[in-house]
Amino acid sequence: MKVNCFIFTALPCEAKPFIAHFKLKKSQTPQPFSIYTGERQVLVVAGSGKISMAAAVAYALAKFPAIENPVLINAGIAGHQTAALGELFNAHKITDADSGKNFYPQLITKNTCPSLPVYTVSKPETQYQNDCLYEMEASGFFEIATRFTTAELIQVFKVVSDNQISGIEGINAKKVTEWLALQVEEIAAMIQPLQTLADEQSQSTQRYYADLLERYHFTVSSQHQLKAQLQRWDVLTNHAELDFSTHEFRNGKAVLQWLNKQIESQTFKL
Repeated sequence: MKVNCFIFTALPCEAKPFIAHFKLKKSQTPQPFSIYTGERQVLVVAGSGKISMAAAVAYALAKFPAIENPVLINAGIAGHQTAALGELFNAHKITDADSGKNFYPQLITKNTCPSLPVYTVSKPETQYQNDCLYEMEASGFFEIATRFTTAELIQVFKVVSDNQISGIEGINAKKVTEWLALQVEEIAAMIQPLQTLADEQSQSTQRYYADLLERYHFTVSSQHQLKAQLQRWDVLTNHAELDFSTHEFRNGKAVLQWLNKQIESQTFKL
């Protein structure tokens, strides 16, 4: 078994519970981000803000180019209007406050915590106007993460650190570590099936990929599209079979169009 999961936090105090839980060790090589590695996980402390987080994701994945279908996790703190301090949520929608862009993590495994929309802001939010989580990294994380793996293997977990009763002035590093320490086992339990999916996906995807490249012509760009679509199908359907023999395709483009229709039908069912 090899590393196939990357956990990104903004702050060292958010990282501490994961470092302890997964028994990670800090890399001593000088680099722009603190990186901790273990048997199956890599943790990166990105720094605050969506730009720093996006840079950290790109940097970390560039350091491990051989890993296919990595599981990518952003974990940290967020504010909410009424949720209790320390409560854990999974993101099912991420909105970038500056650009208005929306991103949609796919919650394909059975998660034990509730989900909420996440609103990524450029500075701490204290108004809590909507029933959503306010934080500063998720949109930058998700937008870059989708360049390296399928959306189904990208997840955002947030622990509530402030609300209308207890504001941001009450947050400190010790409390952040304690809140995440109470939730780290639950987060790890939700990560594990994603890692299993990623391992199985790599094996089954390769079988179809090699066969289709032999039978049809694909440009370099369409080869990347083919691999991405096969990976997405595999995750969405939990490794369901694809029978290409019952269809006649003129070329690689026709294969991609057909495969995309199969994926869209599965996405609709979700």
